[in-house]
Amino acid sequence: MPAFFKSLIKDKVLWFMVLPGTLWFLIFCYLPMFGTVIAFKDFKIHRDGFFASVLNSKWVGLENFNFLFSTEDAYIITRNTILYNLALISLGLVLAVGIAITLNELVNKRMAKVYQTAMFMPYFLSWVIISFFTFSFLSVDKGILNQVVVYFGGDPISWYGDTRFWPYILIFMGIWKSIGYSSVVYLAAIAGIDKSYYEAAMIDGASKWQQIKFITLPLLKPLMVTLTILAIGGIFRSDFGLFYQIPRDSGVLYSVTNVIDTYIYRSMSTTGNLGMSTAAGLYQSIVGFIMVLVTNSIVKKISKENAIF
Repeated sequence: MPAFFKSLIKDKVLWFMVLPGTLWFLIFCYLPMFGTVIAFKDFKIHRDGFFASVLNSKWVGLENFNFLFSTEDAYIITRNTILYNLALISLGLVLAVGIAITLNELVNKRMAKVYQTAMFMPYFLSWVIISFFTFSFLSVDKGILNQVVVYFGGDPISWYGDTRFWPYILIFMGIWKSIGYSSVVYLAAIAGIDKSYYEAAMIDGASKWQQIKFITLPLLKPLMVTLTILAIGGIFRSDFGLFYQIPRDSGVLYSVTNVIDTYIYRSMSTTGNLGMSTAAGLYQSIVGFIMVLVTNSIVKKISKENAIF
């Protein structure tokens, strides 16, 4: 113990640097974990406050989980959450790396900065604002797309009443908003690659594609793996704004737009069932944690095999 206090005094500047982040995680990430006990209770609000409500609520065991999984909702929200996130992660990775390499290879660097800024702008827009832009395109009466369809002799499409189009719309909107930020991260990594590698490759007669294949992509691989693991870890935490604001909470579209986050929100706002909402959130966290462990173990195994060969 004395050695610990000596180290604390010696490195006090470093400890003060990490203190704000540590407090943030303790208050907003670890302290709320005690609230997961509500998932195993029939939560009733008590007049003496939250803690009295938790203590006086009756234990129901796994009843909230049984109710969740006995309906079709659990399958729908799990399916939608996994498939949408897998599509966003895989397509986002490929497009972000491709755009970053393309911007890096542009000869006119001034125009490259213009393109980069233009793609980065949607990242700063709120989903509420984007939902109004989307509605201006998809509105049945005044939507731009329906006006084009009518102009060419077709019938107006009820975009917010037809489930066929929304998987593509949501994936497109999710990638459109995030691709600029992701590409900037990879572009920064490419800028940090030693230029002597490319010079040596050019002396050996390597083409531009060979330089990308054998230099750029292998050196980007650690960053790609790290960001993918982080993304898979949050695969059960969807972008709430994307799946709630863009479809404008249309009940007809719930079968293709409802994910775990929106399900929890609607359970709280409509039924007020805090126990079942907490059960869904706990289920979300546990499965996400398992996904991180599985992905990390797979990556370690692949890395060891590559090291052997």
